[in-house]
This record gives sequence, structure tokens and C-alpha cells, in this order.
Amino acid sequence: MLCHDHLLKQNIVPWQPCLNGATFTALLVYVDDIIVASHSLDFIFVLKSFLNHQFRIKDLGSLRYFLAIEVARSPTGIHLCQRKYTLDILADSGHLASKPLKIPMDQNHKLSKTTGTPLADPTSYKQLIGRLLYLTLTRLDISYHIQVLGRFMDKPTTTHLTTANKVLRYLKNAPCQGILLSSTSSVHLQGYYDSDWASCPDTRKSVTGYCIFLGNSLISWCSKKQNVVSRSSAEAEYRAMATLSTEFTWLIQLLSDLFIPHPQATEMFCDNQATLHIAANPVFHERTKHIELDCHLIRDKILRGSIKTAHVSTHSQLADIFTKSLPSYTLYSHLSKI
Repeated sequence: MLCHDHLLKQNIVPWQPCLNGATFTALLVYVDDIIVASHSLDFIFVLKSFLNHQFRIKDLGSLRYFLAIEVARSPTGIHLCQRKYTLDILADSGHLASKPLKIPMDQNHKLSKTTGTPLADPTSYKQLIGRLLYLTLTRLDISYHIQVLGRFMDKPTTTHLTTANKVLRYLKNAPCQGILLSSTSSVHLQGYYDSDWASCPDTRKSVTGYCIFLGNSLISWCSKKQNVVSRSSAEAEYRAMATLSTEFTWLIQLLSDLFIPHPQATEMFCDNQATLHIAANPVFHERTKHIELDCHLIRDKILRGSIKTAHVSTHSQLADIFTKSLPSYTLYSHLSKI
């Protein structure tokens, strides 16, 4: 099956033609499903004819549904959501008639491997978390919570299952929520990053969270437990900064492959002053020598002008949504900005 998307008509991004006036066309292929995107509608028709001659494809027209992701267009941009997929999860788990919740997880939750009674059959828990993990493709508001619940896939307990059911009841509150790719976005990468120091009660490892915008459109986000134990909150924040910088590098290369230039420096926003001071200070102190590689990585990019850092207040730190469970007023405030 094949869908196509005429990006120039929608003015989603300032698509650039290839050198020498050639036409640039991108194909996204997953098994037997294909999306074709190009700034030339005529070339899309030529390509579809060629593929149909070779493989006898089924043309589904303009992109509306792809791998459980629903695509809706409007003058403001393209909206992506997984409404049907969400309702299927709620129906299969018996939560279609449940009372909705305003937040997916209690604020001061303390989930560990020892809380609760082990489930007799953990299969249903594993399947549920796996389905919810795919839902985070458009539901960034549950990324942190699914990351936490995913830590207990080997030996889930009744407490973990109860918490997962709370996430389902939160999804019942707004099953069609998704992300908007704005039609007026500029081609400028900006990112917010944060960490929750030593938040894992089992390993005392910190959580890295970041979100990246292309103009005012969210295009990348992450909530992930760090690989090593950080000895200070500044160290945990610095590791999060290094993770964000590597994602910036990958996205700039991706834009380059799509013939979209990004000559200006990317911007990082952080609410930890100590981290910004370490990034700006060329002298290594005793307390930072164990994160020397991350320090060199960030400082090299700052000196080359490819990254700029800036301070943002804690109340405006959008990455908080990926590092901790927030109260309802803060959660919805961040979601409205994202």
C-alpha cells in the first residue's frame, strides 16, 4: 500500500530542491507500506506508476493513516494522533467505561521492584506496556510514566499493574490528543533538557529528559534512565546536556540529507545554573574530571558555535514532563506550550 504527501502544497517546511534543478523525493518504507514525499506532485505520479508496474501496488491517495498513526490536515498544519489505537487499548483492557483521571501517575510515586505482590502471569502486563510504548510516538505526556513502568517488565507486581491502569484512565480523558506540526514553523532547532537526580530507588540512577522543536513544532523527545550513577545533580544535568547535543547532531545531518540547511547554532535551555557554568568554564575542577568526555563534547560544540546555551526558569522548563510526574496544572500548562 502506498500513500503520498505533497509537502510544498501544505507549506509544512521550506522544502529545498536538489542541486541542478533535480527533483528530490523521499520514500518511507515499512515492510509493504510506503509513504512518498516530494515537492513535485508530477514526480510522485511518475514514481507511483513505476512502482505499480514493478510490484502492482495499491494506491491509497493522500496520507491519512499509517501504522496506527492518524494524519489530519488543516490551515494551521498537520495533526498526528493515535485515537483508534488508544481506544483499542482501552477496549481490550476493559477501561472504556472507566472514570478518567487528570494525571497519569501520582506525584510522589515510589515504584520499585519490591513494591507489591508479583503477578502470577506477567504476560498481560508486558503486552500492555509494549502497546503503551508505541503510543508514546504521539503521546509524549506519558513518555516518562511508561519509561518507569518499563523497568519492571521482568517481574511486574500488582502495584505496577495498578499504576499502569491509572495511565489508561488518564488516556481515557483525551484519547485523540497528539502533536501538531505547524505550517508556520521556522527551520531552527531548539531544545529543552532536564534530569531527575538519583530518582530510581533500585539503582539510584538519574532520568534524562529532553524535547526538541523545529521552530515551534515538536519533532523529538526522550525520557530515559541514565547508564551510570551521577554523583551530583549538576553531573546528571550535564549528562542530559550531552545526550541532547548528540540528538541535535543527528537531526542536523537528517535535515542535510533532506536538503534543508541549518546554518545557525542550535539552542539549549536548562534550569541548572551550575551546569551552564561548567559548560562555559574551560578549567576542569576536581568535581568534574569524572565527566571529562561529556565536558569536552559540549565545550567543543560551544566553541565552534554550533550550540548556544541559555537559562530558563524552573517553571518554564518544558522537559520536566519527561523526568517526573507533574501536578495537573503544571502538566497541562506544559502540554499547551508543547
